[in-house]
Amino acid sequence: MRLGFRGRHAVNLALKQIVTKQIVTDENYWQAVIARDSRMDGQFVFAVSSTRIYCRPSCPSRRPHRERVSFFALPEAAEQAGYRACKRCEPRRARILDPQIEMVQQVCRYVRDNQTNALKLAELASHAGVSVFHLQRTFKSIMGVSPRQYATAEQFGAFKSNLKAGATVTDALYDAGLNSSRRLYEQASDELGMTPATYGRGGRGATIVFTTASCSFGRLLVAMTERGLCSVSIGDDDEKLEESLRKEFFAAEIVRADSKLNQVVKDVLSILEGREPHPNLPLDIRSTAFQRQVWEKLRSIPYGETMSYGEVAKALGNAGAVRAVGRACGSNPVALVIPCHRVVREDKSLGGYRWGLDRKKKILDREKTIRSEK
Repeated sequence: MRLGFRGRHAVNLALKQIVTKQIVTDENYWQAVIARDSRMDGQFVFAVSSTRIYCRPSCPSRRPHRERVSFFALPEAAEQAGYRACKRCEPRRARILDPQIEMVQQVCRYVRDNQTNALKLAELASHAGVSVFHLQRTFKSIMGVSPRQYATAEQFGAFKSNLKAGATVTDALYDAGLNSSRRLYEQASDELGMTPATYGRGGRGATIVFTTASCSFGRLLVAMTERGLCSVSIGDDDEKLEESLRKEFFAAEIVRADSKLNQVVKDVLSILEGREPHPNLPLDIRSTAFQRQVWEKLRSIPYGETMSYGEVAKALGNAGAVRAVGRACGSNPVALVIPCHRVVREDKSLGGYRWGLDRKKKILDREKTIRSEK
């Protein structure tokens, strides 16, 4: 049977999609980034934790260290994780080739364009031209969250942007489509960490106390609001750790308080010694619904043991959300307290770690040694 031009084109497109799906491992993504492979533009974007910027694979920018890079199927997924688009390569303008990913992108855009409306899943499915079941399953496998969770995150994202732009809490609330102040304050602790007024303008109105200390893996910074820990980070230099904290909460009052946080530092460091694997430390951190699910699962991983990204995804009832789990690990703001270092790849290689792969290996080795000695 001979195929006409359209038939051959359809077959070639199908084969191209099959080939594309065969090479969607993180390592192949990384090789495409290194090669600046323009053929992969529209297949994924890569995001850099140090700059909080995401790019298309062919971006001419300088290549970051591998451990700082995460991959996303869609620009919308990168933005939900807190990254912003590169102005140089404009990744949002890349043409999406995979029809399923394109469908999810269309739904994301529809949600953003209709932010002030109470969208039903059936309406989104109708807009996409698929069944409710197909939309729910495909959207969650690509984005890591359900359409409803994405819509909520978008509303709170708009609310936070409005606050940072100087709007009042009331104006920011209604402009973002959050038509109930009761709902806002009920969910504020989960979506913002701080209360809405406190989060506005980079933590304006909040007082954050912090200290630094030495640990087995470099320098440790611990920071708290009156509600709980808002940052625990590991690095090589106190100045850089403090600079990063001040950049994140640029409008908050940030005060060094070494003696006040002595016990908190001991509690955090106790995790390394295995004396208290899960100290009951209060947290004041921002997260999406999916991030909260992942972080709670991480806190259940026994001391000295590991789980793969895939195992975490399956435990959450969403086996297709492996990359979303990786992104949630990478965005963890409280090192050790939420033990993202205990999540590795399927082949037992380390994967990524926000505070450096060498530290991840040393922390895991130490935990395993201490556990074997008990």
